[in-house]
Amino acid sequence: MSGTTTGGTSRRRVLRLAGGGLALAALGAGAAGCREDGVDEAGSGGSGGTEPAGSGKPSSDGGDGGGSGKGPKPLWTESVPAQTYGDNDELVAVAGMVIASGSPLKALDAATGKERWSLPEGATPGAPLLVAGDTLYLASGKYDGTVAGYSPATGEETWRGRLGKGYRQPRPVAVDDRQVYVVAEILEEDNSSHTNVIAAFDSGSGKLVWSEQRDLGTEQNGIHAAVEGRHLVYTDFKKNLTVRDTATGRQVWTQKTDKTNYGFFTVHAGLVIVPQGDRLQAYALADGAREWSLKATRFTTFKEPSVVDGVLYIADSGRTVRAVAPGSGKEIWRSEALAEAGFQVPRQYVKAGDVVYAATDLDKDGGVAALDAGSGKVRWTFNDGSGDHHAWLVATDGERVFALHGKKLHALPA
Repeated sequence: MSGTTTGGTSRRRVLRLAGGGLALAALGAGAAGCREDGVDEAGSGGSGGTEPAGSGKPSSDGGDGGGSGKGPKPLWTESVPAQTYGDNDELVAVAGMVIASGSPLKALDAATGKERWSLPEGATPGAPLLVAGDTLYLASGKYDGTVAGYSPATGEETWRGRLGKGYRQPRPVAVDDRQVYVVAEILEEDNSSHTNVIAAFDSGSGKLVWSEQRDLGTEQNGIHAAVEGRHLVYTDFKKNLTVRDTATGRQVWTQKTDKTNYGFFTVHAGLVIVPQGDRLQAYALADGAREWSLKATRFTTFKEPSVVDGVLYIADSGRTVRAVAPGSGKEIWRSEALAEAGFQVPRQYVKAGDVVYAATDLDKDGGVAALDAGSGKVRWTFNDGSGDHHAWLVATDGERVFALHGKKLHALPA
């Protein structure tokens, strides 16, 4: 499907908002809001269910070795208690495990699909699974005001941070090799909440490093965030970007964007890159200056961007995929192979070897496409045939590609 256009809301966005705890009534409110600092911002081994099947128009280099364009047979398929809403950080492959957001939170052996450990409380629905170093960070499923870190190999708790009794539902939004960044509601005397804070915990000691109150009208749910050096970048479905200094929490700049993209961006080499309708724009993290802009073809809009192995990949609503040099905005290649194959618009990308694996949005005819990293040609496409309308999510450990669709997790050979 094409996703969201200005003034409307996609099925995936409705699910995300509902899953993140936002009132559905807010969907009609548009993108108006507040900018920060008072400025207006506008099981094991077997098949596990329906027989997965590849689909797609034959390509010249056919990823299955036979030139059919059909996806490979899964190495294994398992049912998982997934509770996902289409965000890219709800499926991770780390330390020999593959983990999907859900309750209970289960880690499956990447090679066999067998369950290795489980957390009864699981992950808070809508909260991300964030990995830094050897720690998996989760919002507590106990709703006890804590953020916890676990060994992804064993499920053992190894770290904990707490804001205190005056805050509710702290959620990690980003991590780096030094700190864990959290957003939480500030509780009033009547137990209501109208404001929230963004804070940083030391990833070694769990001690609070800094805490900054955000403005009235900003949201604590639905935040998309990333860290690049000394800069923490985030959005919350508003028409703005906010950048803070990671050492102090001080706001460096906040800038209203031309059009909302529901919070999706990527960062690379001192730039934050944001799709804004028919333009892809890059801003300097240091001061918000616009560095470059790339225009889509007529009547199309850009979708979610991702920098993988130093290359920016992005699709548009016309199903054209581009590989772009993130530092300059110069196109490396442009491919219409997915449109020619009748495949859906991709919105998430991972890479293994010389292949980029792209996952689609909510669509029963979507799935995972394997694209040649050098040209964008389609090697194969995969759909499990379930008809499930959940968005597809992908992750890789370099040897396998993991495709999550609803509550089915497939391991495909990379």
